Amino acid sequence: MPVPVFLCGRTVRLEPLTERHIEALAAAAAEDRSSYAFTPVPHGIEATERYVSDALAAQAAGRALPFATVRTSDGLVVGSTRFTELDYWQGPVIWPPAPRGPVGDPLTAIPDATEIGATWLSARAQGTGINTEAKLLMLRHAFETWGVRRVSMRADARNVRSRAAIERLGAVLDGVHRMHTRGLDGIVRSTAFYSILDEEWPNVRSGLEQRVAIGPTHHVAARPLISA
Repeated sequence: MPVPVFLCGRTVRLEPLTERHIEALAAAAAEDRSSYAFTPVPHGIEATERYVSDALAAQAAGRALPFATVRTSDGLVVGSTRFTELDYWQGPVIWPPAPRGPVGDPLTAIPDATEIGATWLSARAQGTGINTEAKLLMLRHAFETWGVRRVSMRADARNVRSRAAIERLGAVLDGVHRMHTRGLDGIVRSTAFYSILDEEWPNVRSGLEQRVAIGPTHHVAARPLISA
């Protein structure tokens, strides 16, 4: 599993998620929750404790690398995100293909593909440009430090705002997996899958760097919230 890292930008810092973030995450999630209809966001201290515990268990198993999202201007925790579905292609070919753990020392392993997901921001942090710069930092790390071949993202097919936010990043729609899983509302949902390939990354990076330099548009309809 990749070693936890700090990813630092102008408006946001992504810190390796730990138990010390629990209270601040719970406070961030307790703001206006009206935008979380399709997004699994913990509510209350106990739920946040379970949320962090589950994320760290996934990290220990080599399945995820979770972060606390921190606003640099005041050090306030405003949400969370993670690399997930870490996939390793080294070693003998297996069939049928399936995500698998690394060959060799898991502490020094580098994935060949990954997914960005479980992303949420507090109500006041949405639409401030934090999400865009956070994705730039994560994509840059995945493509330029790890050297992955693909970064994937997904969203409930009904979540028009999250899908628009993913598309604004420059991700390409791979397709919609119909009747894929149960949504938070208990309804069986379809899931839209997106990806960015290593060959597409230079153009995507250029677009994201321009957006970060310009800053947020402050249009409410463009408030980004990306989640699996």
